[in-house]
Amino acid sequence: MPIPRPAPSRRRFLSSSAYAALAVTGGVPLLSACGGNGGGGGGQEGRASESRLREILPSYRASDAAVEPDIAPENGSSPGYTAWIPDEELGVSVPEVPGGGGEFRAMTPLWGTPPGAGNAFWTAMDEAIGVRMDWETQDGNTYGEKLGAVLAGNDIPDLVCIPGWNLTGQIPQAIGSRFADLGPHLSGDAVLDYPNLAAIPTGAWQASVFGGALRGLPMPGAPIGGVVPYYRQDVFEENGWEVPADAADFLDFCVDITSARNGVWACEDLKWTAFIIHGVLPEKPNYFDRGDDGRLVNRYETDAYLEALEWTRRLYEAGVVHPDAVAASGDANQRFTAGEVLMFNTGDGGWHNTVVEQRTANPGFHMNAFDFPRLAGQDPVVYLANGSGIWTFVNKDLPEDRVREALQIANYTAAPYGTAENRMRAYGVAGTHYTLEDGLPVRTPQGEEEVVPETYPFICSPGHSIALPDTPQVVEDWTGWQKRNLAFAREPLFYGRQIQEPARLASINSGFEDLEDDVVRGRRSLRDLRNAVDDWRSAGGDELRDFYQGLLDEEGA
Repeated sequence: MPIPRPAPSRRRFLSSSAYAALAVTGGVPLLSACGGNGGGGGGQEGRASESRLREILPSYRASDAAVEPDIAPENGSSPGYTAWIPDEELGVSVPEVPGGGGEFRAMTPLWGTPPGAGNAFWTAMDEAIGVRMDWETQDGNTYGEKLGAVLAGNDIPDLVCIPGWNLTGQIPQAIGSRFADLGPHLSGDAVLDYPNLAAIPTGAWQASVFGGALRGLPMPGAPIGGVVPYYRQDVFEENGWEVPADAADFLDFCVDITSARNGVWACEDLKWTAFIIHGVLPEKPNYFDRGDDGRLVNRYETDAYLEALEWTRRLYEAGVVHPDAVAASGDANQRFTAGEVLMFNTGDGGWHNTVVEQRTANPGFHMNAFDFPRLAGQDPVVYLANGSGIWTFVNKDLPEDRVREALQIANYTAAPYGTAENRMRAYGVAGTHYTLEDGLPVRTPQGEEEVVPETYPFICSPGHSIALPDTPQVVEDWTGWQKRNLAFAREPLFYGRQIQEPARLASINSGFEDLEDDVVRGRRSLRDLRNAVDDWRSAGGDELRDFYQGLLDEEGA
């Protein structure tokens, strides 16, 4: 029988992971976001060479103010923090108020209702950073349209956030012409004037080079996890089930655990998981690799791409996918928490909040991520995510002293977990925006309204960590999943590089995702997909291949 669908809890426990909160609040399009992670460029076609990158990138120096994690990184995993750190044990990474009392206009996307001007959180943050922030938040669902219009005009805010999924149309070209080169302030040891920026992983800075210059202030992401395959561990344990270790056994297992009569289906659409199981190349700019003959091959041209779609299609054909997923309707997360679906994939941002919302109405609820099954006995191929997929840019018309002040603000917002600055940015004012209950932070109604994660964290953030003191089991599960699956991780050919493709070829990939969805649902055939790939080659795919080959040839790679 399906588990009754509980209502969300009355109060959400706070997460000190700003990215997790960001990805959940208001419904950021997680799969679109991960698809755009690092997928663009700005200012000119091509990319910065390896030698130029070495000149551009900031030096790395770990923070002296950071605290040791409860779960240490392994295989490149994110550090985990399972306990709340008392105020008296917090480090201080910005000992003096950095700003000079001026004002900055900042444009960011926001999903939900923005707090009123002059609210207590923004006021406290303004006092902490020493400047007044004038937030020009825009509806996240239509942010790309607004962003394009603003960048085409003459009234550009001082700070502008651009998520990777909005690097479309003319926006990539505008980055190079509208925003400042931060290299003179941050490249090499110059970054040491901003200790928290120096502590950001090099991979995040590498993904922040646009048009041959360091222009973006990064919001570092997890090393893997753009798509995470989840399962109801509580239901599996109750029934003595285990997720198959080999993809060949997965379909039969799904048939066994599906009971349409009782309103329970094995899974939602698992296309994105199938891509990882089959080792399909990521999306652009990492979607070319060397074929067996040494010639570059695109993800659409690989057998793995077709096999992943065929594997997914068989799940639909067997009737193990929830009917609402077949119709692409409703809320997959609700079906999962209600027990109507036992496995699904989505971004990692919802993990924490989903667990928190369930624990009162359904205390036994335990969602976890399952490891990617092997394929024909071969280990899965898990491609590393680019170091950042969201950036804030500084208006190039700002005078030098204002650029430096903007970097001081970024240095404050990038304070690592375990510092007073990070706590203020993520939680707000104690007693006003959160209180402690049984040693854990609980957001007040005022905190719910005012401490929106789509403002200060967007300016710049520290390296990715998993810090969830109210749900230590999630920290253990998440870090454990990362450690195990990072053992199979590899860098794609153009890993971490911002590549601006020729504008005339910018739209030749459009339509593939819709066609994929039709193929797995049986509405179109694999032959239709092969024909679309042939059309793609003639419409510019071969020219695009030559463009990428030229980038490699320039470096003798």
